[in-house]
Amino acid sequence: MLQSFDARDGVRSRNEFMADEVPYNLIHRICESEQAACLKSEDDTLIFAQSIGNNPWLWIAKGVPEKRRDALLGELLSRLGDASLPGITGEPATAERFAQMYAEAHGLTAETAMTLAAYVCPAVRPPLEVAGTLRQAQASDAEIVADLLAGFSQGAHGVTVEPASQIPAAERMIGARTLYLWTVDGRSVSMANIGHRSPRHARINAVYTPAAYRKRGYASAIVAALCEIVKSEGLAPMLYADMKNPDANQVYRRIGFVACGTVVDMKFK
Repeated sequence: MLQSFDARDGVRSRNEFMADEVPYNLIHRICESEQAACLKSEDDTLIFAQSIGNNPWLWIAKGVPEKRRDALLGELLSRLGDASLPGITGEPATAERFAQMYAEAHGLTAETAMTLAAYVCPAVRPPLEVAGTLRQAQASDAEIVADLLAGFSQGAHGVTVEPASQIPAAERMIGARTLYLWTVDGRSVSMANIGHRSPRHARINAVYTPAAYRKRGYASAIVAALCEIVKSEGLAPMLYADMKNPDANQVYRRIGFVACGTVVDMKFK
């Protein structure tokens, strides 16, 4: 029987989940939201976590037999009832099986929107001889950051937005003191953010370098610098990278990131 749980529950500290913790790291962030819908199985081998309006994340422990997996997924479908899901995210075999069952039950189709590689950085290898310095974004940088966020939206998601519309997001990220800029001769040439800190990891996201400044090592330099900050806090840096972006994946591997799993982001139609 599935049961609701909140951030105080110990399921995310069980060895079974921690074995998959890097690819499923975003579950930590979802579970911390007061408005999230979080379910788990009685034996702690399934976690379903959804923040409002977003894809739920679905984890089933390694080693769960296929018959038991399907029974758990059937129970989850029954618990969800007529709930409308935009999609599902998780390890490919689990996400694809749930997507098939959900789509059949609701007369929908499912397709993979994105495949992400999950990386962790055991040891940082900063690039050598890259011009520029790291600095934390300040309130006066809001317009610059908004412009970078608009570029990130287009590059990462193919969604065109006006920079002015990104001002609120820029101000939130700056206010959280998690956003950093790489600057050269006073120009902000790259950005990266420490998106979330979980018990054992810190997730780096919003890595973006405008096209005019690429191929100069700036993205490598800023990500490596944030890795050093994270490691000084006793946490392991991790991030997700779109498998369709070979340049980004190469950058991360070159500075010490090691791939340790894949998740698929599926959408229902």
